[in-house]
Amino acid sequence: MTEYSQNQARYLKRLLYRKRLIATARILLAVAFFILWETAASLGWIDSFFFSSPSRVVSTAFSMAKEGALFLHIGTTLAETLISFGLVVVLGILTAVLLWLFPSFSQVLEPYLVILNSLPKSALAPLLIVWLGANVRTIIVAGMSVALFGTILNLYTGFKETDPEKLKLIYTLHGTKKDALLKVAIPSTIPLIISVMKVNIGLCLVGVVIGEFIGARQGLGYLIIYGSQVFKLDWVIMSIAILCVIAMGLYAILGFVQRHYIKKF
Repeated sequence: MTEYSQNQARYLKRLLYRKRLIATARILLAVAFFILWETAASLGWIDSFFFSSPSRVVSTAFSMAKEGALFLHIGTTLAETLISFGLVVVLGILTAVLLWLFPSFSQVLEPYLVILNSLPKSALAPLLIVWLGANVRTIIVAGMSVALFGTILNLYTGFKETDPEKLKLIYTLHGTKKDALLKVAIPSTIPLIISVMKVNIGLCLVGVVIGEFIGARQGLGYLIIYGSQVFKLDWVIMSIAILCVIAMGLYAILGFVQRHYIKKF
């Protein structure tokens, strides 16, 4: 028992050491990239007007933050992303459940869902502007369009792969389709739902930015397109960097939720 405990302690120690090593390597890689970028801009290896530099990006961010404009743009993009993400999760789960409950209905709709999922969503954005107008609603719909159909297909596939033996047990005990859904299908698909959510949060952010490119007066997507038009490339690179931070933060939150669920169950 003591030997087992010692071996387990050594294994956990090695695992912790490996995690710390990977985290350190990630940080060092990022630091090396920014140092190289700043050095290249300072020494004239690259044109700082076109490629900017970390110091110029930070200076631009502080300047816009003092004016309050930066927080307005970040808040707008973040709010639109979260709303579109929430709607995608709700509509995706509800639609996948309906397809699972009515197999004939799913057989009719499945090829159309595949077609809609394969459409280039950036090509739909101009049409959405014409149909719905240049407003927040259009941007939210653009964010939803990137992730919704893939979510439905993935979750529906997950529901179909529910353990048939567990379903047979429910029906053997005179359970209904509702019992099979609530007691077997959905609980067994929760890990898949969380994994799909982790992917979708980034897709919704991409869709929102695409919508802001075309029909917005606020948001980081608007800053990118406007900055490129007036050659304020510091704005462009700063906005891209902030979008990366937002994407990593949202992904990390969902990763925490996933780890918490795994530990709990």
